[in-house]
Order: sequence, then structure tokens, then C-alpha cells
Amino acid sequence: MIAEAENAGLAERLIEESCFKQGIAPSQLKLHADRGGPMRSKTVAQLLGELGIERSHSRPHVSNDNPYSEAHFKTLKYRPEVPERFASGSHARAVFRNLFHWYHHRHHHSGIAYLTPVVVHHGRAEEVLDTRHRARMAAYLVHPERFVNGPPRRETLPAAVWINAPETTAHQDASGSTQTSPDDPEVVPSCITYAQSPNLGVTPRALVAAPETTQ
Repeated sequence: MIAEAENAGLAERLIEESCFKQGIAPSQLKLHADRGGPMRSKTVAQLLGELGIERSHSRPHVSNDNPYSEAHFKTLKYRPEVPERFASGSHARAVFRNLFHWYHHRHHHSGIAYLTPVVVHHGRAEEVLDTRHRARMAAYLVHPERFVNGPPRRETLPAAVWINAPETTAHQDASGSTQTSPDDPEVVPSCITYAQSPNLGVTPRALVAAPETTQ
């Protein structure tokens, strides 16, 4: 969302509309955000409770605790289409609407096996990886001498990636069992899993934020 100001009302609207558009079911999502006023407001907290979404916040006084968002920002900031200044809000929306389409549909990410976010988001990753591997194997059978490291290996998606991984706050009690005791009770471990979802298929949510829903 591109807006003239940042406030709880806009945050509430963005979250609610995104959950509706993406078919997010209760208890399916953890939302990781900074500790700004809008994301910690009572209205947003009430909305998240109604939607069954858990909250996860950055550590106090740390502004770069979501590496996925930071990587997203940097990629877009350095694109040649982004001007030094925007003439208006509508100008900014026009620029970023095109950029988000490129980012989701054409940009191949190293962190997801050089697939595009839309392919992973809609559960087509295995199909594309199979096709890619068959093409490489066909090339290998024709010219094996070009593959100095041997036959190509099929790429795979990571099973899960974490923000606030539980290992960082876990400790073992006297019996040897592991318990979690986060320093801040508001900090909830957030995990991006690639398990099959009944509604959306493979869904790395922190990396793909509602394709083509820029407002």
C-alpha cells in the first residue's frame, strides 16, 4: 500500500484486504512487523485476534529484523525505474504496480531455487523444477564434457526458513527437555513453511506479499 501517512487504520485495512484476497485461514499465518505505533495499536491487535493471526515483532530498538522485507526494499530501490522523487501518490502507485508485477512474475530469487515468487506461491514449484531438471539432463546426455562437476542435480526448495528461530531462545531444563522462554512475551517465533496448503499451495508468505494487490 502506498499512502500519504502511516496509521493504524491503514494498517488494519491492508491486513484485512490481503487476508481476504489470499484466502488466509485462521491460525495459518504469523505476521512479523516492526514495533511502530500502527502495528502495535489496539485496533490492529483486535483485527489480528479476529483473523486468528499471531503477532511477531522485531527486537526492541532494532529496525532491520525482517531480512525478507529488507531484501525486498533493496531490490526495488535499486531498480532503474524508480525515480529520485515521485510527483504524486498516483505516480508512485503506477511505478510500483509495474515493479511488483516484475518482482513476482519475472524476478528469479536465489533463496527459492531461482524460481519466481508466483510459481512458489501458487504451488507450481515442483512442476517447474522437474521441467528444469529434465532440460539439464538432456543437455548433459548430449554434451557430458561440458558438465565438469558431473550430472546436474535437481534443485529443491528449503523445507522452512525462520524469523526469530526457536533455537535462539530455547533452554534445557534439568531433565534435558527443551523449553522456550523468549525475553519478550510479544516475540513469537515466525516460520515460513513450504507445506501444501488447501487453499494456496506452496506459500512463502513473508517473501510474497499478495501478488498484484498494490493499492
